[in-house]
Amino acid sequence: MLLKLDTAPRRMKLVFDLTTEIRQNPRTMELAQALTLNRDKPLMGLKGTHGLYGSEEWWSNIRNGTMKTKIVSGVIDGTYFAGQDSRWGDQVNSFKLKLDDGNTVEESIYCHARTDQKLFKPGAVIMVAYAFDELKNQPTRDGSVNYSKVVLEMAVSTD
Repeated sequence: MLLKLDTAPRRMKLVFDLTTEIRQNPRTMELAQALTLNRDKPLMGLKGTHGLYGSEEWWSNIRNGTMKTKIVSGVIDGTYFAGQDSRWGDQVNSFKLKLDDGNTVEESIYCHARTDQKLFKPGAVIMVAYAFDELKNQPTRDGSVNYSKVVLEMAVSTD
């Protein structure tokens, strides 16, 4: 676990972790790995620099710090529905997060149990651990590296 919930300022619940997601839905990992290995699509998918997405090599490179990671935390400033799909009532799938450094980011709600979605409300504290996996399509316009920002874990306050 990358998020140190036992040292968080408030009581936090881990509502998403990628290892569980991959175990429950291995097809997503398989598709990502197939795209990485597909030489006919040189501009699509992950580069595989640190191993195939979800593989033991990939996780090892996250744990040992070879792959860039980042943990952010902040307070939900608002929730909303993003996307074009139909929805029911006041269903939300995204939130605006005011980070500890004062910046604001927008993020999707990641959780394994639907009942945990109710925890995502204005004022709730959020912690997110990301891995930055290089994309095949390199470099960016400014010459830096293109990354896929992968959500590894997400926790939300319960009080």
